[in-house]
Amino acid sequence: MRLKFLSIVPLSLAILVVSWDAALAQTTAAFSLVQANRLGLNDLLLAGKQYVEEQNYEEALKSYQQAAELDRENAQIFSGIGYVQTLRKNYDAAVRAYQQAIALAPENPKLHYALGFSLGKTGENLQAAEAYSRAIELEPENLQNYLGLGVVLTRAGEYERAIDTYDRILTLAPDNQQAYQIASRILLQQQRYPEAIALLEKAVQQQPYELDLKLQLAGVLLQQGQTTAGLKILESAKRIAPQNHQIYLQTANILARQGKQDLALGEYRWVARLKPNSLAAIEGMGKIYLDKQDRARAIVYFRRGVEIAPNNPRSYHNLGVALQARQRNEEAIAALTKALELYQNNGNTRQVNRVRVLLEEMELESESN
Repeated sequence: MRLKFLSIVPLSLAILVVSWDAALAQTTAAFSLVQANRLGLNDLLLAGKQYVEEQNYEEALKSYQQAAELDRENAQIFSGIGYVQTLRKNYDAAVRAYQQAIALAPENPKLHYALGFSLGKTGENLQAAEAYSRAIELEPENLQNYLGLGVVLTRAGEYERAIDTYDRILTLAPDNQQAYQIASRILLQQQRYPEAIALLEKAVQQQPYELDLKLQLAGVLLQQGQTTAGLKILESAKRIAPQNHQIYLQTANILARQGKQDLALGEYRWVARLKPNSLAAIEGMGKIYLDKQDRARAIVYFRRGVEIAPNNPRSYHNLGVALQARQRNEEAIAALTKALELYQNNGNTRQVNRVRVLLEEMELESESN
């Protein structure tokens, strides 16, 4: 019995050794597979990033999709897919990818922001607002989250919420020009003019060298009949940007409407110096000379307008009127006939009727003579 027992022991040990070797081999193989997958995953992620930098979005997407087959629990991979789909302007697919990423990493504010952006691009503005709001909860100091929220709320017609959002932006960043501009536009859309003016005046006080804010404020003041205040703002804008022809043009148009022709001419001349082919300035000067009975000079300017804009019916219309005033009817008829043709091509019925009346009057005048 003893001998029999002793003969069994080596066999048991042998079985144990074989079993251990097999288990070790399986573990090593599994580890090698995991290692291989990990290395393959890293290679795919690096390749995807490289393809994005090269703007080869098709190959980038393939790399990220292959990476997703190796690891379905990696939010970074789905975020990469979403980013590439955004670059490809395939926003529906981007939304799905970011939703998968958020399911894996729900506390990442950047993913919620990206989802909000993609939803906004698909027109799902209220859903986008929810995503941006979640991003704000997770990252309340990031202005981009608020700006995104404000944009989609404005698109959705949620104006009160949008204004509240821009107020929060200005609390965090009192010098944020974009917030002032958009908030004031919302107020103007709602015809809340005093509030818009107050907001823009505050913006101009805080950012006295921001030209766009000054021009926006000047525009609102002029629209509300506060001409003196509007012109004052435009004068200060000239000091900031003395080469900006639009400032002089806006000033000239206001002065012309006020009947201050000589002052308006001075501003139009500045426009013409800064932008020689400005049709608005040339037409403005032509009209003033026509009003001043200086028809010969008006014709010179209106002919210049035709040279600059040969397909603009208004240029021929103005020229025809000036030529008629000089009793150069044959030339006037030619100019007005061309204006009529161009107005008809544009479908401008109102101006077509006006030109026809002028032509009929000239024909009657010719018959009577």
